[in-house]
Amino acid sequence: MERIASIMYLYEGQQAEYKKRHDELWPEMEQALKEHGASNYSIFLDPATDILFAYLEVADKATYDKISKTEICQKWWAYMAPIMKSNEDNSPVSKDLVQVFYLA
Repeated sequence: MERIASIMYLYEGQQAEYKKRHDELWPEMEQALKEHGASNYSIFLDPATDILFAYLEVADKATYDKISKTEICQKWWAYMAPIMKSNEDNSPVSKDLVQVFYLA
C-alpha cells in the first residue's frame, strides 16, 4: 500500500462550494477512484489559507495514475476548475508531499 499526500489551492470564497461539491461527489467519480485503487481518501482544509491537504492510499500508484486519463476524471476537473487553482488541462494545481514520518 502506498500513501499519497498533496496540497491544492482553493480560490478565496470557495470553501463552502468545494465542500458541497465533495458532499455530492458523483457516483461515477467515486466508482472510478475505487476502480483505480484509491482508499482512505481524505481532504482537509486550512480555512485561513484556502489550502487543501489530500491524503489517500493506493495499492499501486501506476494504476491509480491512470485515472487522470478517464473521461469522468477530466469531467470532474472541469467542474472543479472554476473554484480552485487549475492547470491548462483543468487538473488541480498541486504539490506532492514527501513522507518524513509514519507510525503504524
